Amino acid sequence: MPPRPTLRRNELSEQAPTGSDFDNPLESSGRDIWVREVALAAGLVVLLLGSLWISTGSFPPMVVVESSSMMHDEEGEIGSIDPGDLILVMDPERVDVVTYAEATEEGNDNYGYESHGLPGDVIIYRKNGGQGTPVIHRALLQAVQNGSGWDVPGTTLRNVQTVSVALDYECSAYHGGTFKLEIEDWEPQHSGFLTSGDNNFGGCMVDQPSANSQGQGGGLTDDRGSPVLPVKQDWIVGVASSEIPWIGSIKLLTSGTADSVTARSWSNLTIAILLILASPVVFEQLNPGTNSREEEE
Repeated sequence: MPPRPTLRRNELSEQAPTGSDFDNPLESSGRDIWVREVALAAGLVVLLLGSLWISTGSFPPMVVVESSSMMHDEEGEIGSIDPGDLILVMDPERVDVVTYAEATEEGNDNYGYESHGLPGDVIIYRKNGGQGTPVIHRALLQAVQNGSGWDVPGTTLRNVQTVSVALDYECSAYHGGTFKLEIEDWEPQHSGFLTSGDNNFGGCMVDQPSANSQGQGGGLTDDRGSPVLPVKQDWIVGVASSEIPWIGSIKLLTSGTADSVTARSWSNLTIAILLILASPVVFEQLNPGTNSREEEE
């Protein structure tokens, strides 16, 4: 019988597995959990954005408000559009824009309609159709060309050469009084909307300079310095829908444009974040049996 092969001690040690040949089960488990959590979070974000895209027809489906031009209160309030708010944006092809004039005309199909604290819709538009930062302001009225004249839905004006109308829109004067917004002898350059911010302290300035009466302000200009004209339908980016208050302040802070965010908004945002962080602890206290059953398993 041939002799059995033998291995020397050093050969055994070379073939013996080392610690690096094995994965630490705890490290592997932790890595798998981390990957799963990241994938779950990413999936939820995609699902949320996809759902909002489908429901609004716009992408991105939300915009962050930077300026204070739509504020109703100096410190901001839920229901109006304040700096740092997230606003859902509806595709303008999905909705018909309701103007302030239409929403305040008795007998009109849209009488009594309100959005973000006042009658009429708030629209997001590009000044003169340019590529500058869009403006989010309320649609006051619409001039519609009718042959050689102009119609203004929501008023009695039909086939007029110039638009003169007083809206039931209260403006605050610098001296402390109030007055109604009036459009006097305005000659529209083309069919379109007149717009204005809700924050009208010191006078109701219309965005379109040609429609401003003396003392109302100069209006807006586009990125080339030209006066803003009546907003054409194809200049409208979207119609403001629901509001998510304060959350957009984080984005403004990271981009260095948070100067207009009020102290109250920061306080409310802080409280909201603390409540979100505390909710798992509160849930655990309200449902003590859940964790005990998991530990028993």
